[in-house]
Amino acid sequence: MPETNAVQESIRSMIDLDGATAIFATSFGYFDPHVLALAKDFPEVQFFHCGGLYQEGVHPENVGSYFGYIDEAQYVAGVVAAHASTSKRLGFIAAKPIPQVLRNVNSFTLGARSIDPSATTQVIFTGDWADPVREAEAANSMADQGIDVLTCHVDSPKVVIETAERRGIFATGYHANQAELAPQGYLTGAEWDWSNVYKNYVSLLQGGKTLMNGGIPHLVRGGFKDGFLKLSPFGPAVSAQAQQAAETAQAQLISGELVIYKGEIKDNKGKTVIAGGKELGQTAIELEQMNWLAEGVMGSVG
Repeated sequence: MPETNAVQESIRSMIDLDGATAIFATSFGYFDPHVLALAKDFPEVQFFHCGGLYQEGVHPENVGSYFGYIDEAQYVAGVVAAHASTSKRLGFIAAKPIPQVLRNVNSFTLGARSIDPSATTQVIFTGDWADPVREAEAANSMADQGIDVLTCHVDSPKVVIETAERRGIFATGYHANQAELAPQGYLTGAEWDWSNVYKNYVSLLQGGKTLMNGGIPHLVRGGFKDGFLKLSPFGPAVSAQAQQAAETAQAQLISGELVIYKGEIKDNKGKTVIAGGKELGQTAIELEQMNWLAEGVMGSVG
């Protein structure tokens, strides 16, 4: 987590010296304490945090939160991964076991297991958002174990994708399109498209809308349907069957026909975490508080 004084002094400078009236904090760890503390000191300034979970009646009214359901794209990537894998052993290299990351790991695995229920995902948490050495070690270790598709949730997927290509295995990307890094083995990827999010905020702010007057929602979320994310183009190793399955899953996520977290779902310790017949749609707060790994995931959150 960034140093409290440095972060807060930087934001104070933007407000006091530059006259900023809207602050967008986009790093993990900025929401609490930084955004919440400064929002109380500057009630006339609007603070928007990427990923923080705004709670009505608990947090200041000049605080907002926005994020995307990128796990929808990870689910579809899992569908493609299962089609490409011959070992049915997938690998996920992740930074920290926080809810957004766990949701990606679980959705990727659930997507894969929708194609082959025997598919498993080995997850390794590096402990940091950017640790190229540990990312390379994890990727090589997985390849040595016979895992033949890798994906990740780290700040820069470059090391993971390039290592997979060098080892002759497949990869699905994250954040943006990494196809150029793995021209043979890149299958697809879960990409953000922040342009719609920020354009909408700017339009609302220009129109005089605020968090305080109710013109801007405190909690903004969106998925494929809302244009918050997209899939990387399919790589040369993706079969026609896999592409059709992926496109079908994506269309069903957009229409609402497909609910990723539909019970019964067990965690990887055998405990039922979503009861049979129960559905947690993408807006369910429970998913933003996720602290478990799904059945089929090899690893631990603690």
